[in-house]
Amino acid sequence: MLEKIPSQSMMSELLGPPLYEVWQALCAAIEERYDVERIWNMGGKNWTYEYKYRRGGKTLCALYAKEHCVGFMIIFGKDERAKLEDIRETLSDTVRKRYDEAQTYRDGKWVMFEPEDTGEFDDYMKLLAVKRKPNRK
Repeated sequence: MLEKIPSQSMMSELLGPPLYEVWQALCAAIEERYDVERIWNMGGKNWTYEYKYRRGGKTLCALYAKEHCVGFMIIFGKDERAKLEDIRETLSDTVRKRYDEAQTYRDGKWVMFEPEDTGEFDDYMKLLAVKRKPNRK
């Protein structure tokens, strides 16, 4: 857990105003559908910050930030990967390609997206719904 949570101005400066708008829109889309705990962490060796969404001790997804780059990661377990096959054809080619190319580890398939606009957000929400049904609305 981070001792000092980055301010809006710090995030805007790190990402740049256009990507900060993407970050805010993605957060809003997740928070509109899910009542989840939000946790700020250091971003490890590749990212400056991690912003994790969790519920009941399980991670739904995480956003990552570094200079002029946003990351959005979902980790799919074995059962979730099987469920994803049911919606696979409803996803865009780029989202399917990113999913297919993601590395599968013993604890799941780690899929990292780097959104530059909001164009794939509908697909992201479909992917999150495979992981956990929305609990708002």
